[in-house]
Amino acid sequence: MNPGADRQPGYLAAASVFAIGMAGTTLPTPLYGLYQEQIGFSELMVTVVFAVYAVAVITVLLVAGNYSDEVGRRPVLLCAMALSAASAGCFLLHSGLPLLFTGRLLSGGAAGLLSGAATAAVIELAGPGKKARAGFAATAANMGGLGCGPLLSGLLAQYTPWPLQLPFLVHLGLVTVASGITWVLPETVAEPKRWPPLKPQGLTVPPEVKGVFTPASLAAFAGFALLGLFTAVAPSFAAQTLGVHNLAVSGAVAFSVFLASTVGQSLTQRIGARLALPVGCGILVIGLLLVASSLIAESMPLLVLGALCGGTGQGLAFRAALTLVSSAAPAQHRGGTISAFFVVAYAGISLPVVGVGAMATWLGLRQAGLIFTGCVMLLAAAAGTYSALRPPAGV
Repeated sequence: MNPGADRQPGYLAAASVFAIGMAGTTLPTPLYGLYQEQIGFSELMVTVVFAVYAVAVITVLLVAGNYSDEVGRRPVLLCAMALSAASAGCFLLHSGLPLLFTGRLLSGGAAGLLSGAATAAVIELAGPGKKARAGFAATAANMGGLGCGPLLSGLLAQYTPWPLQLPFLVHLGLVTVASGITWVLPETVAEPKRWPPLKPQGLTVPPEVKGVFTPASLAAFAGFALLGLFTAVAPSFAAQTLGVHNLAVSGAVAFSVFLASTVGQSLTQRIGARLALPVGCGILVIGLLLVASSLIAESMPLLVLGALCGGTGQGLAFRAALTLVSSAAPAQHRGGTISAFFVVAYAGISLPVVGVGAMATWLGLRQAGLIFTGCVMLLAAAAGTYSALRPPAGV
């Protein structure tokens, strides 16, 4: 029997677990306005609640980013599912900001465990002949899951009687299914240890990866900053500036940027990772220009066009960056190296967005958004120029 045939369903199953877990992290995106009305807090607090998630992701990546290299991928994935279920429970029981913060912390913990372990599991389950296809499956599951979260919750919140409950009840059901899938996944770590003590190693990048890591991580930071804007601030902009209060539309706008990201990722292999990195950064800059134009013109079509263009550029650059980093990393350090890469990416999804929230309190949401897009455009242009002038070797 061909062992590769046995393993192929494994990487697709692992990708579905990855997608379900990541969908839970963006479920609250269209719901923040409802929480603001119910609890009463500012736009700055919306971005802080959002950023707490990213802080948790980064903390878990720094403390346990390489843990799946030691104990195995499957136990770490099961822990991630447990945290995701606990997060949904906090949102179901919420009575104020403390439980919202707790839910976001737990959700960030789940994403932090998933980012390194699930990516490595998907790639390893594919076997040596399907690395490129598995790399797309991993990044598509990540971005596709993140995009399906706001789409699902927006539709359920707008068109069902339980806007703040049903999205999380549905996700609990999906997490149960994902846990069952994880339980039967084959383990890809050759000699997993039985829960050794955590040995936080911070941002560890093996010497052979450092030349690739700088342009890749800069591009990831810029691309994730765009994603942070659409998952934390875009629904507020649509409601306050464009007068769009339909939660399904807000969820669809957030979904569009992740859908475009997945499309961009599907094109990376055709272009080649070394070329896709600067090209993706260039398209990302154009997308940010369109987002800035939508803020000036108060135009929903321009905002959606900016999401589609920027998401495509982010997807191209992100998959190229992850491919270059994971290919350069030695097998025994792959989980830790991928986790270090995601630390930089999630810094991009959190820090700039909190800056937007802070600026919005005294400059207004539009001015804050324009400053944000200008800064991220400069960073994306710098990352694209660097990778074009000094293309990484290996892929």
